[in-house]
Amino acid sequence: MAGDLTEAGTLYSSGVGFIYVFNLIVGTGALTMPRAFGASGWLLGMIAVGLLGIMSFITVTFVVEAMASANAMLRWKKLQKMKKAGTISDRDIAKELGEHFLEADGYDEQSSLLGSIPTVTYSSKVPAVPFEYYEISERVEMGQMASTFFNKLGVNLFYICIAIYLYGDLAIYAAAIPKSIRDVACDRVNQTNISTLEHENAVCWAGTALTRFDAYRIFLAGFTILMGPFTFFNVQKTKYLQLFTTVMRWLAFGIMITIAILRLAQGAGHGNPPVARVAGIPTLFGVCVYSFMCHHSLPSLVTPIRSKKSIFLLFAAIYAIIFVFYMLLSFTAVFTFSHLEDLYTLNFEPSDDSIIHVMVLQYFLALFPVFTLSTNFPIIAITLRNNLKTLFYKEGRVFHFFIDKIVFPLLTITPPIILSFFTNNLEFLVGITGSYAGAGIQYLVPAFLVYYARQDMKVTLGSGIKNKYCSPFRHKAWVFIVLLWAVTSIVFVTANHIMMKE
Repeated sequence: MAGDLTEAGTLYSSGVGFIYVFNLIVGTGALTMPRAFGASGWLLGMIAVGLLGIMSFITVTFVVEAMASANAMLRWKKLQKMKKAGTISDRDIAKELGEHFLEADGYDEQSSLLGSIPTVTYSSKVPAVPFEYYEISERVEMGQMASTFFNKLGVNLFYICIAIYLYGDLAIYAAAIPKSIRDVACDRVNQTNISTLEHENAVCWAGTALTRFDAYRIFLAGFTILMGPFTFFNVQKTKYLQLFTTVMRWLAFGIMITIAILRLAQGAGHGNPPVARVAGIPTLFGVCVYSFMCHHSLPSLVTPIRSKKSIFLLFAAIYAIIFVFYMLLSFTAVFTFSHLEDLYTLNFEPSDDSIIHVMVLQYFLALFPVFTLSTNFPIIAITLRNNLKTLFYKEGRVFHFFIDKIVFPLLTITPPIILSFFTNNLEFLVGITGSYAGAGIQYLVPAFLVYYARQDMKVTLGSGIKNKYCSPFRHKAWVFIVLLWAVTSIVFVTANHIMMKE
C-alpha cells in the first residue's frame, strides 16, 4: 500500500488498547440508558442490555477475524508480485513479510529466527514460508476489507453506510460539545413556554448583545481549533487525551453512582420501577442498541496493540466490565429517582430539591458530555479519514504528501463543522445515523465481511492454513443469527421513532 495507508504506527500495550476501546464505547449513550432501562422494567431491561452486549461482542470477533483475513490476502498478493518479478528469495520473504509479525509479537529484530528459514518451495497456490499469514500487523480499515471481499455493489453500499454514520457522528459531536459548554457558561434561561428559536436567540449574559447561538458558535470555533488537529495524526497521538478524559469520565460516573447509592442507603430513594414492561422494549432498543458500538474504529485501535494473543479475552473483559457498569448506573438511577430525565446528568442539576448542593460538582456533571465526546471525536475522525483514503486509493499510486496529510483530514472534518456552524439541532441526523447506518456498521457489515472473507480465503490459501484470529463463533449459523438480530433491531428502532412522533 502507498505511504501510511496500512501503517500500524507506534505500538502500545493491551492496557492502553483497553482504555481506547472503553472510551469509544462508553459515550453519552450511557446517560440516556437509565430512563429507557426503567421504562422497560429492571429485569427485562437487564436481559435486553445483556443481549445487546453479547451480539455486539460477536460482531467484534467477526471484524477481528476479517482484519486477519485481509492481512493474509495482502501478504499473499505481495508474494505473488515478488514471485512474478523473479526477485523473491528466502531472506526477502522473511524481511518483507515477517518483519511486522516479529515486531508485533515483541521479538527482537536481531533474533536468529531469520537464519533458520528453510528453503522456500512453491505449490500451485501458496509458498511454504515460516511467517504467519493471518498476523494483524497492517492496519486494514473496514473500507479496504469491503473492497477486498465484497463485489462493487457491496463496496458502494458500505461506503454510503459508513459515510452517513461517521459524518453524522462527527456533526453530532461537533454540535453537542460546544452546546454543552454554552449551556454551562451562559446565564440560565427558563425554557417553559418558549420555542427553540427564542431560546437560541436569548441573550447569553445580561448586559451584552451576544446571543446564546453566538456563544455556541464561539465555543464551536474553539472546539475546532483544539480537537481538529488530532485528525491529522494517528490514534496513538491522542493517548494522553484518552488518559485524561478517562479519569474525568470515571470521576463523573463515580460521583453519580456514589450519590445515588448513598441516597438509597439512607432510605431516600423514590424510584419504583416495574420488573418487566414489554411496551418499553422499543424505546430501550432505540436508545441502547448502539451502546456497545466500536466496530468502525477497530482497525485503528486493534492493529497497534503489541500482543494480540488474547485479543478476544481482552474484548470479553471490556464488554463484561461495561455491562456491569451499565447495570450499576441504571439500577442505582431507577431506584433513586421517581422521574428520570432523558439525559441522566440533568437529574443532578441545581433545583429546589437538588440531590447535589455542591456547585463545583453540579458544573462538573453538566460538562460530562464534553469529557466523553471530546475523546471520541478524534478517533472517529481518524477512522473516517483512513476510510476516505482507501476509497480513493488506486493500486500502485502513491498519494502526494499534501493530499495525504492535508486534503484528507480537511475533507474529514470540514463538512460536519460547517453543518454544525449553521445548526445545533440535529435530532433528524441522530435518528438516521444511529438507527439505520449504525445497524449496518455494527451488525450487517461484520456478518457479511466474515462470511465472504472465509469463502475467499479458503479459495486463495486453502484450508490448510488456519486463521489464528478466527472468531469463537465460527459456525455459519452465527452469521445468520446476527443478520436476524439486525432486522429485529431495525424493527424495534423504527417502532421507537414512530412512538416518539406520536
